[in-house]
Amino acid sequence: MKICIVSDSHDNRQRLAAAVRDARLHGAEAVLHCGDVVAPSTLHAIMPFGLPTHVIHGNNAGDTYHMSRLAHDPDSRIHYYGQDASITLHGRRIFLVHFPHYARALAVAGDYDLVCSGHEHRAHVERVRTVSGTETTWINPGTVGGVGAPATYVLGDLATMEFIIRKVPDDKAVTSVPKAASGT
Repeated sequence: MKICIVSDSHDNRQRLAAAVRDARLHGAEAVLHCGDVVAPSTLHAIMPFGLPTHVIHGNNAGDTYHMSRLAHDPDSRIHYYGQDASITLHGRRIFLVHFPHYARALAVAGDYDLVCSGHEHRAHVERVRTVSGTETTWINPGTVGGVGAPATYVLGDLATMEFIIRKVPDDKAVTSVPKAASGT
């Protein structure tokens, strides 16, 4: 299962849509957003792609009430968890948290296969040695919104645990968002 990992969109709908569109074209079946969406309406830009989207808030939480309402809409594919999230996708245990110091500690603990964070606006993929001698992958996808740094996201494959930092395609190229295919 391929996934799109984003963070720190800071209301940049066009770049968020461009990243998710690109990831979907490369086979992504889900989106993980590591916080700082800010306005829930920003997520409307990616809803037409039909991908389940797992999102937490960050230090720029924005309107958490309306974020929760958006996630509870029966037609929504948005899953909103609040401050952090522990989820399982494709048999992989995944933890989402906005702050990198928490993410690193959780990676070292070794309870998750993948830990994702944001906040720093610097993309990295790191294999962290755990206390039990195994490895956990820790990812910060950078800022999909391009705030103070190039706009990036991470395309990952949960089957192989391979992750690639990708530049967000030119947001001017995204003039419309395709409707989700039936059954997605």
